Amino acid sequence: MDNLNFYQQRDLKNRLKMSNYLQQLPDYCLDFFIAIENNTSSLTRYNYAMDLNVFFDYLSQYVIRKNKNEINYQDLDNLKTRDIEQFLSYLSYYNNENKKISQNKERGKARKLASLRSFFKYLFNHDCIKSNVVSKIETPKLHNKEIVRLEQDEVSKMLNAVENPVDFTQKQKSYNKNTFERDNAIITLFLGTGIRISELVGLDIDSFDFKENAFVVTRKGGNKSVLYFSNEVAMALKTWLEKRASLNLSEIEKAMFISLQNKRISIRAVENLVKKFAQIAAPLKKISPHKLRSTFGTNLYRETKDIYIVADFLGHKDVNTTKKHYAAINEDMRKSVANVLQLRKDN
Repeated sequence: MDNLNFYQQRDLKNRLKMSNYLQQLPDYCLDFFIAIENNTSSLTRYNYAMDLNVFFDYLSQYVIRKNKNEINYQDLDNLKTRDIEQFLSYLSYYNNENKKISQNKERGKARKLASLRSFFKYLFNHDCIKSNVVSKIETPKLHNKEIVRLEQDEVSKMLNAVENPVDFTQKQKSYNKNTFERDNAIITLFLGTGIRISELVGLDIDSFDFKENAFVVTRKGGNKSVLYFSNEVAMALKTWLEKRASLNLSEIEKAMFISLQNKRISIRAVENLVKKFAQIAAPLKKISPHKLRSTFGTNLYRETKDIYIVADFLGHKDVNTTKKHYAAINEDMRKSVANVLQLRKDN
């Protein structure tokens, strides 16, 4: 796998994990995944495979009472709306493949229902089943998530925490001395560009052009975009690159951000370092890399007042996605027009 880039390695891992689930499912499920391959990402198909595995487990235990890989088209055709509704109820709490309790709230149930809709639509369109029972089931009502982001003073506190972690233990301070330049570059890049964690982890050193203060990022779906960054971000990145050059790295290691094991940093490691510094800056908020993305999106709108610029920078194909995820934008709009309407006109 060493000759594959980050995205190719991720794709291969998703395919292998999906294959493990498909071995447990009826043979005709493979036809479904072959049919959707050209229109979906490997991550989407992997999630579908996980969801179908849970569904067939449920059918095997509570409805059809046969091994899940023996469930046939006729068994699926005999399902009633009540069976699907009970499945959604079952998802609230159930034993997963590791014999641990899994929990699904409205969004988890909605995702699994979407997977079933895609699967049953394929079966129905290919004349494998006579009726599509899943199409009759309504999506669970989704409530708006609480918008969590850093305020400007908390952004400053987080960057100061990276530079001077006074609240760290001695062990943490010792560790931070070896990772300061990298951690500062990561946090600054998140806050200064709003990229996704997978996009950051996938960056290579040749992704950057410091003459233009620009870099190439691979978006969801594999499309590439050129983004630009400020001089403040550039300074943090250059400082890290100087430190990176002093490390004993393999010549074939092109990853921008490196772990202490001198290989590409993992998504989990980035999540942990963001959490570590965020707890100092905003101890009452659960800040993840995605919340730093929300922070960037909100701040960019406040500066530009242009929702389309924000959508483009964040890689949203539909501006409604931007509006939905950055409710603070609407809050700012309401504040800005609060004094427009005058109840009493001056004579």
